[in-house]
Amino acid sequence: MTNIVELVDVVKVYRMGDNEVEALAGVTFEVEKGEFWSIMGPSGSGKSTLLNLLGCLDRPTSGEYRLGGKDVAHMNDHDLSAVRGTMLGFVFQSFNLIQQLNVLENIEVPLFYQGVSPKAAREKALQLARKVGLGERTDHRPFQLSGGQQQRVAIARALVNDPVLVLADEPTGNLDSRTGEEIMAMLHELHDQGTTIVMVTHEDDVAQHAQKTLVMRDGRILEIRDNETSAEEVPLS
Repeated sequence: MTNIVELVDVVKVYRMGDNEVEALAGVTFEVEKGEFWSIMGPSGSGKSTLLNLLGCLDRPTSGEYRLGGKDVAHMNDHDLSAVRGTMLGFVFQSFNLIQQLNVLENIEVPLFYQGVSPKAAREKALQLARKVGLGERTDHRPFQLSGGQQQRVAIARALVNDPVLVLADEPTGNLDSRTGEEIMAMLHELHDQGTTIVMVTHEDDVAQHAQKTLVMRDGRILEIRDNETSAEEVPLS
């Protein structure tokens, strides 16, 4: 299979005054096309830093990162922005919807920045609104929707640019357990249709929905659990 994500010995160091903090200390792993991964770890483990790097919101201090075969580790800000707009989809814990826009307009936002024609953008947004079960709510604004419905809009928005990778940051964190299960069922459906997903969560039962779970501690990979078979221990060297 084709690797969508390839990280090789990735290090991320932040300078805090006169001190340096090593947030990632040599992370290496691969995500194949169509896989569903979860990332877990305690506060300060490096999982948020890793997600930022995967989402091209930051660059590694050293090491290699290839996304869909492209070397993105050394791209400038302009090129990284283009990668985010064309290759990545984001789903956030707090939904991050624009309150002044309705469902269709929120879904269309990434296409606006790509210069897609209004007609084509509207057709794509309507298709995705129906796909996530909001075909009858297209003119509603976020404050008129439940938390689960808002997250469905966010998922549709994440898919509108046909990304090679969807990154989900605590996608059930602001939802009750029943609604959270509905969102996870939707992510399962997307995965079954071939979408590659990497999800950060602090809940073990949510992580179990993924095929593999990467567990982090102190900026390193502690283990990679194959949730469909048995855990694979990764040395801390």
